[in-house]
Amino acid sequence: MAREQVAGGRRFGEVMKVIDSSYVDPVDDDALFDVAVDAMMAQLDEHSAYIRGDDRDDLEASLEQAFGGVGLELAVDEPGSAPIVASPVLDSPAWRGGIRAGDRIDTIDGQPTVGLSLREIVVRLRGAVGDPVVVGVTRRLGDRAVRTLDPAVAGSTPEDRREVTLVREEIVTESVLGDRRLDDGDWEWMIQGEPQVAIIRITTFGERTVDELKRALSDLETHEDLRGIILDLRGNPGGLLSAAVETCDLLLDEGVIVYTRRRRASSGEVESIEPRRATPGAMLTSVPIVVLVDGLTASAAEIVAACLQDAGRAVVAGSRTFGKGTVQSIVPLADDRGLLKITTSEYLRPSRDPIHRHVDEGDQVVWGVAPDPGLEYTPTAESLSRIAAWRRVRDAIGPVPVASTGATGLPRDVDPVLAIGLRSLRGAGGDPDLRGEEETPGHDDDAAGADA
Repeated sequence: MAREQVAGGRRFGEVMKVIDSSYVDPVDDDALFDVAVDAMMAQLDEHSAYIRGDDRDDLEASLEQAFGGVGLELAVDEPGSAPIVASPVLDSPAWRGGIRAGDRIDTIDGQPTVGLSLREIVVRLRGAVGDPVVVGVTRRLGDRAVRTLDPAVAGSTPEDRREVTLVREEIVTESVLGDRRLDDGDWEWMIQGEPQVAIIRITTFGERTVDELKRALSDLETHEDLRGIILDLRGNPGGLLSAAVETCDLLLDEGVIVYTRRRRASSGEVESIEPRRATPGAMLTSVPIVVLVDGLTASAAEIVAACLQDAGRAVVAGSRTFGKGTVQSIVPLADDRGLLKITTSEYLRPSRDPIHRHVDEGDQVVWGVAPDPGLEYTPTAESLSRIAAWRRVRDAIGPVPVASTGATGLPRDVDPVLAIGLRSLRGAGGDPDLRGEEETPGHDDDAAGADA
């Protein structure tokens, strides 16, 4: 095997040498190498890839939950329009510079943002810690449209335009969120209108996720009347396998969390199936849990949902998950020009059923995590858009006038999947009437956000 690898490397080097010395025009060796590696990785599976440039920065920022930036969560209402601030990060350069939810970012270092994609805008705002960036900000004035997340809602309302110089710092992102922001920037875990039920939303599984979750569960341990927890994994694309395993370990005292299947390094052929097991010391073991999932719940998030469902620790509500049951290892190249993200193992549920869905498999094959009977619900596109806009307002740090966004309503009235989870908790022996006061649900549309 080693001799074959050496021979392959020699052949590759020989091809590169012939092209470099004989091709009619000068060639870029680095560009040829990148194309060659991309082609090799494409022969493996859809999740293996050669990661470089901005994609590498994004991957590392996602897993580390930190990046150099100004501390803005942005949203674009319509393609080609200027970005709107969904929320500044508390005590970030943007926050200290007076930028607030609803402000419009018109320019970055003098260059207009109109027509740029959200990714392009984020790339321009991120950068090395200590480097300055000049941001042109517009805030609408007046009662009708101040700090709206919808730039179309303004009419002829006067506007305040200014430029703010921000110095980039390390921005730490949160991955464990609650129901709504408190005035000090912390989270209220108890669901509005459901004073005995908490919601914990995990957006990704990064290096800080487990510590954030421990703090949330510790806060909930102080609530004597806690009757249930909604663990919301909708839209969670996954992340670190270790973070998923430790999350399950916080909620289970015993049992298998996940099985991993991989090649044995010694032979390269015989598979090894290894269990990851829970250890004693779980938190809130007597509190019922409902896990919310959807078609974007993937990878590490599927491990958590499957584990808690198989162990009988939680029921699952929503729609069938994505079906990504493979583990990728991140291998930096020696010259530090890029990373290889390569599939090295597959994980199986505690029941040993597969999570991964292969491209040629239909809905009849066992894969992913399916909701428990009676708890299935697939939202419409309109519903998802409305919930996203409503949620963005509740997540914002600082005041966002409800009237200008239409984002009113109790969670159970706005979010039908959450409502199903709450009904399940009541049917599982919780308080027969956990509901509080009634409000009228609101409606709005908005686009997905990104951090900068």
